[in-house]
Amino acid sequence: MTGRDRRRWLLAENEAGARELCESLPATPAGATAGEQTRSGVTVGRFLTTRWLPAKEPTLRATTFFRYRRSIEVYVLPRIGRVPLRRLTTTHLERLYSELLGSGRVGGGGLAPKTVLNVHQVLRKALTDALRKGLVARNVAFAVDPPRPEAGTAQRAWTAAQLRAFLDVAAGHRHFAAIWLAANTGMRRGELAGLHWGDVDFEAATLSVHRSISCAGYRLCESDGKTRNSRRMIDLDAATMAALTAWHQQRQRESATDPAPDDSVFASPDGRPVHPHPLSQAFDRLVARAAVPRIRLHDLRHTHATLMLKAGVPIKVVSERLGHSTPAFTMTTYQHVLPGMQRDAAALFSRLLDEATDPSETPVGRR
Repeated sequence: MTGRDRRRWLLAENEAGARELCESLPATPAGATAGEQTRSGVTVGRFLTTRWLPAKEPTLRATTFFRYRRSIEVYVLPRIGRVPLRRLTTTHLERLYSELLGSGRVGGGGLAPKTVLNVHQVLRKALTDALRKGLVARNVAFAVDPPRPEAGTAQRAWTAAQLRAFLDVAAGHRHFAAIWLAANTGMRRGELAGLHWGDVDFEAATLSVHRSISCAGYRLCESDGKTRNSRRMIDLDAATMAALTAWHQQRQRESATDPAPDDSVFASPDGRPVHPHPLSQAFDRLVARAAVPRIRLHDLRHTHATLMLKAGVPIKVVSERLGHSTPAFTMTTYQHVLPGMQRDAAALFSRLLDEATDPSETPVGRR
């Protein structure tokens, strides 16, 4: 209340104990005034919810902000929210991560290492800002080894026969055109939801991806796309154009007029854009009806890429269709497809060499 420092004495049995006690005490941030020290007595929870999150919200995508806030509210606040920010230690974080891995799931059970790593990354960013503002002496998150996700497994994808069988089952469903487009272009779910009729060129048989619809909770948010290369043009085959034409005609009948260029391609009968969640749910129900392995709607994207790569389509073309940031990212993501492709390439090269061999020539070593 008076602004003066409050002091208290702590005793240690020997010099080693005193040194250990000294290291456990919160340090004074370099250059911090007494007033700044007093303000830094705020708890972790209060700093995150009243200072850091409000300051970050204008700079983040709505979906990213939603993930940050949910991670803090569900995983951080119940466990270390009352810890004074300046007294936060590596032990607090290590115990937090251990609890989340063991029993952090809301419905019971532990969280995946990737989810706990995401929590760590949020705390590291928040503590970096706290350090820059002089509220802590150091960022203890840098001294903690977060859990590492398990080695990535191969993306789940269907064979061409499985995809064909599923599409036969899905035929006639209201979302068939959207599902067909996802399978034949590799478009993301949000890109399907954000597609407008003005983005489809029926004469040139192309479509342009300009926007994406994502979900913050259940609220829809529009963005320019996931990566810089998400804005792209995709060539369409005749069957895909036929599916889009049939869907366009159905929307004409439902609205009793031609859809406007700004109207959503995939919409409900009353014209509202399709929500990504029901689209995924419809896909899951169709998968359950078909005699195919269970995959997610997003895995149609992996199926599209895998089938093209196995068919010998250049990786740069595949990367452009998917809207990846670089072909190198595509190669890393689908590296499980490459070994079989290398074997095929080796066999192809051998055949080319054999076909070019002059029968009259005697190979070296056979004289």
